[in-house]
Amino acid sequence: MTLAGQKILYLVSEDWYFCSHRLPIARAARDAGAEVVVATRVQDNRSIIEAEGFRLVQIELSRSGRNPFHDAATLNSLINLYRRERPDIVHHVALKPALYGSIASWLTGIPSMINAFAGMGFLFISEGLFARAVRPIVRVAFRFLLNRPTSRVIVQNPDDFALFTNTIGISPERITIIKGSGVDIEQYQPAPEPDGVPVAVCVSRMLWDKGIGELVEAARDLRDRGTAIRIRLVGPVDENPAAIPMATISSWSKEGIVDVAGSSDDVAGEYARAHIAVLPSYREGLPKSLLEAAAAGLPMVATNVAGCREICLHNETGLLVPLKSSEALADALQTLAEDSSLRARYGREARALTETAFSEPVIVSQTIALYESILSR
Repeated sequence: MTLAGQKILYLVSEDWYFCSHRLPIARAARDAGAEVVVATRVQDNRSIIEAEGFRLVQIELSRSGRNPFHDAATLNSLINLYRRERPDIVHHVALKPALYGSIASWLTGIPSMINAFAGMGFLFISEGLFARAVRPIVRVAFRFLLNRPTSRVIVQNPDDFALFTNTIGISPERITIIKGSGVDIEQYQPAPEPDGVPVAVCVSRMLWDKGIGELVEAARDLRDRGTAIRIRLVGPVDENPAAIPMATISSWSKEGIVDVAGSSDDVAGEYARAHIAVLPSYREGLPKSLLEAAAAGLPMVATNVAGCREICLHNETGLLVPLKSSEALADALQTLAEDSSLRARYGREARALTETAFSEPVIVSQTIALYESILSR
């Protein structure tokens, strides 16, 4: 069947995240005949979204807020939105949209609901008091909401599949593994290595749980060893409980231990100017930054955790290191910095893997097939 005459509503916290991670899927749904509505916090990407012919609805869904009054108002806004729009499918992206969107769907009788989890985020990583207090409540809520007949769940790796089935208690038949949000293999292309000192670039939000602190410690270690390498941080300071204070990032820059680039609209260019991609994250769904690096033919260094090990295959496309080990991270970076032939071999394998398993056409077709399946039940 096609999606002709169907209405699909995407609920995403930020407009930039919709554009970077869900735009190709929504475009394919539109091309298959669906009406597309995007509910998100609108900042800088209104023109991009509306140019696609999507209808845009402003929703203030704070990702880090702990204000129950604000969250109650957000939930009420979603209930009103779902009653007004009556979509055939709601597609919630990330944990908080999935939680509040699922409650709104349940209360308004939405026919079909998809919840896509790109990793489990701060709430399931942190051992802080707030996260430990809220986690059991969220598990119970998801066990009820996501096991409903109208619900399907998308996870990006087998570890998250196991978490949802074994820990949260979601029936396996309600879960589909779709590996990431896809990478544009035309935009990200291998390029000859630049001359000069090897550069290891980390493209990430500046969060402690992305392993940025360990990466800076590894950079100090490499400097003390006299290893010829530069570590470059590319990404924004994010609204997140795990955000690294700007003062801390500025102190690293002043120290000269890492290059701090801030946000970039030219990630492909960042990879073209680098020799190595690095992401020492604590947990991922399937990190788009590593997918893009792999498509660009870069060897990778990443932590041996859920999500990262799906694309950084040890001794094939890169090197995996233990979680929170700055010394092992420094060793891996030094190995690749000093061996150009190893970098080239890992980079070729990384590119080949993205072409067969992680390209946008592969991921988009799997997602559209899930839409058609849930509509035809």
